[in-house]
Amino acid sequence: MGTYIGTKLVKLRPMSRQEYNDYRGWTLPANEDGADLGYLVEYTDGGKPNDPRHQGYISWSPKAQADAAYRPADGLSFGLAIEALKMGHRVSRRGWNGKGMFLFLVPGSRFTVNHAPLLGIYPEGTPIDYHAHIDMKTAQGEVVPWAASQTDMLADDWVVGLAPAGC
Repeated sequence: MGTYIGTKLVKLRPMSRQEYNDYRGWTLPANEDGADLGYLVEYTDGGKPNDPRHQGYISWSPKAQADAAYRPADGLSFGLAIEALKMGHRVSRRGWNGKGMFLFLVPGSRFTVNHAPLLGIYPEGTPIDYHAHIDMKTAQGEVVPWAASQTDMLADDWVVGLAPAGC
């Protein structure tokens, strides 16, 4: 069996094993302890919903395993923020002063040269591979290329979406 590490954006609701079985309308198996603490886990990033009350696939996870695998999405490391970007989410930092600032991933693409500034560097019609990169929406509403500082890379105040106002 291979070894894997995963990064998912999930929703967690505290729920004992018995509460989860009751929620699903199931009988608790005789060899399981209904008092076990854990979470209803909803996977929102893919998978067919298996319960009409939820938009994603749900399951139950013991508390210790869930607490080791997941952390709140409002105090992320830079690495987890990058993973969120790769999944298509916007990210921002609590430490940023500007309102409405966030980062987003611009996927790579291919286009042909047909106007300046590339026309004159490359002949018209030249195919160009435009590599994926990260852009920032600034507080002024502009979009600019973004490069991480040492402070950004070592920060643990990254959030999925916009940081709360006043942070």
